[in-house]
Amino acid sequence: MRLFGPAEIDAALSFPGLIDTLAEAFRGNAVVPPRAHHRIERPGEEAILLVMPAWSAPDAERPYIGTKIVSVFFGNGARNLPGVMGAYLLMDGRTGEPLAVMDGNRLTLWRTAAASALASRYLANPTASKMLMVGAGGLAPFLIKAHRAVRPLTDIAIWARRPEAAEVVAAQLVSEGIEARAVTDLEGEARTADIISCATNATQPLIHGHWLKRDAHLDLVGAFTMQMREADANALERARVVVDSEKAIDEGGDVAIGIEEGSYAAERVAGTLTDLCNGLIPGHAEDGEITMFKSVGMSLEDLVAAMAVWENRVSV
Repeated sequence: MRLFGPAEIDAALSFPGLIDTLAEAFRGNAVVPPRAHHRIERPGEEAILLVMPAWSAPDAERPYIGTKIVSVFFGNGARNLPGVMGAYLLMDGRTGEPLAVMDGNRLTLWRTAAASALASRYLANPTASKMLMVGAGGLAPFLIKAHRAVRPLTDIAIWARRPEAAEVVAAQLVSEGIEARAVTDLEGEARTADIISCATNATQPLIHGHWLKRDAHLDLVGAFTMQMREADANALERARVVVDSEKAIDEGGDVAIGIEEGSYAAERVAGTLTDLCNGLIPGHAEDGEITMFKSVGMSLEDLVAAMAVWENRVSV
């Protein structure tokens, strides 16, 4: 059994390839059981354990079984540790033989960004050139690179509550040959952005619907509990909303919160990423329509990324 750390995962994946593979998977019939969600009681804090299984379709030429195990410890910030950590176990789908254990956090960064870019490929204006990245955490450079793989972005702005964090991400991207700039005027940048991607821990809306220009695409990634929110009710009201899965309707922030508080109705959700990939709902409209993609993460995405790492594995 082989161990894959961040460097090995990075060497095996590219966004154009992963996005295409993910699109094929959403058009297929892999098995995705409900994920198990367990609350862990610890003195003075709350923790969660997630178990996210998936496996290839019965008729797959090269079948796999995979499970991601994720821990969420909300008090880890005080320990100078990531709040979310995990590992991925990939097995042979014919025999059940364990093949690899992969760094769950790195795999999640890749698959989360690829899913957002896949939605953007359908929903964002094909000529979108200006992107606003809201948040400067670990996901920010991945989301920027993923969206660049599907849209001709030439102006990339990064905003964070701590301006110095945005400056670090911008400098990192510039060192890799990607033009990016740190900004402090969130509203001003949001009003002119073609694509706005949010990956934050915000508990109050950062993006307001009346800021969004015609034809804008809003990508909401960060709010994963019912206490978190990145966009307000007006943003939901103005946009055609697509979710990665039905789970986004009853868990996570933004859409689920709007439904719970009565400012939005579940019936208004246009469909899922599976619907988009199978042509069951329309993609980009040319009438100035605002679109929104809300993701909470799917075990299918993890399986696809892990399979790609295994099949493209190289020595680093």
